[in-house]
Amino acid sequence: MRIATILASTLAMGIAAPSAAQTYVYEVVTEEWVETSASRFVSPQLAEAEQQAIASYGPFRVLDDRRAALVGITNSHTPAEFDLMMANHPGIEVIEFIECPGTHDDRANLRLGRMIRARGIASVVPEGGSVRSGAVELFLAGETREIAEGAEFAVHAWLDDRGMGAWDYAPDSPEHRKYLDYYREMGMEAEEAARFYAMTNSVPFESALWLSGEEMRGWIATPAAPAQYADTAGGEPRLAYLDLGPGLN
Repeated sequence: MRIATILASTLAMGIAAPSAAQTYVYEVVTEEWVETSASRFVSPQLAEAEQQAIASYGPFRVLDDRRAALVGITNSHTPAEFDLMMANHPGIEVIEFIECPGTHDDRANLRLGRMIRARGIASVVPEGGSVRSGAVELFLAGETREIAEGAEFAVHAWLDDRGMGAWDYAPDSPEHRKYLDYYREMGMEAEEAARFYAMTNSVPFESALWLSGEEMRGWIATPAAPAQYADTAGGEPRLAYLDLGPGLN
């Protein structure tokens, strides 16, 4: 794809660019990946997480003494909600990514990712889990990362509030650098971060690149999840499309 070629060659020369998980890059970056609609069913995994929850903090659900689930969109309040959750449930060591559409505030989202990494929390995407847009950054924040068969991911190119994308900014611009810096903090080598970043920007803002759990593992060298998260339903994605919610722009 032309955009992918441009970004790949540009990043090879040291350019940094925002990850597909983002849509707007300005003072407050906003996500658009919400796919709820009248025709979209609630996944069994999401329903189970809501039923099991013993406490709720924004998009997080506390499942037990050591596990929490991410089941919604993050925003500017989510870092504080995460802090409160950890203060009240300090034993949490795993976040399960169940239904994760993205973020309303990208700067807060990256701050949240750093908080997750600082706590040494593991990221797990169980069978049927869906991680999209800005939620991909949060998944990368896991001290260890596990992906089950039947999990799915979605990325796309970002666009800011002026209609400008990654290709419109200078190679050394802050708009690019903050994402590659984040990927490096999450354990990627510089070349690996550049390739991953180019991949996330390889499809237009209006579209989506869907990745299976196996494909995402190939990008970030992540092992398969243990047996309790194994796919038992044939491995077909539970979501076949993405509705871009205009209200989130």
